[in-house]
Amino acid sequence: MNKAQVRQALDIVAGMFPDAHCELVHSNPFELTIAVLLSAQCTDETVNKVTKDLFQKYKTPEDYLAVPLEELEQDIRRIGLFRNKAKHIMALCRLLVEAYGGEIPEAHEELVKLPGVGRKTANVVVSTAFGVPAIAVDTHVERVSKRLGIAGWDDSVLEVEKKLMRKVPKDEWTQTHHRLIFLGRYHCKAQQPKCDGCPLLDVCREGKKRMKTPKSRKTN
Repeated sequence: MNKAQVRQALDIVAGMFPDAHCELVHSNPFELTIAVLLSAQCTDETVNKVTKDLFQKYKTPEDYLAVPLEELEQDIRRIGLFRNKAKHIMALCRLLVEAYGGEIPEAHEELVKLPGVGRKTANVVVSTAFGVPAIAVDTHVERVSKRLGIAGWDDSVLEVEKKLMRKVPKDEWTQTHHRLIFLGRYHCKAQQPKCDGCPLLDVCREGKKRMKTPKSRKTN
């Protein structure tokens, strides 16, 4: 995709999802960090169902540390990989208390030091909670970036992020991140993307390919 095509694609996606936003329900940076940690290999919808009660019970890092690990495991048992995530939450809360005064650090380089917090999670937190421009590449962002041709099929997640950062104006990074997630979640799905009639079809290499491929006929 050249610069003009990227601009065209961004404008189209903005028109499709002008109000795209983080769908993880939270009220502060600490809750957002916990929610994003829980969301790995899990839908935001499921996470929100769990955190509705979780965030009533646990308000601070100290609250998590005050219960046995087994109790926290039971509180998040509906989440995939809940045992590992419970351990990460406990370790994260312990480090927050010991090294950060119980507060989520704003700096990206400090966030990635927290247990269970990788580059993607840190990008979500700095952009959503602290207003720092960032592009977090989850499965949706990766998929649509490659289908559109903004990134290459063999690019790693980090390479996809770097290409988006080069091709998207910095002041649009955060909003583009949310809009690409909405595009992947509600339109350009992993299975059965809505290519037919898609506003992006003219600039989407994968969409053009799919629309040219004849549908297989059913055999008797």
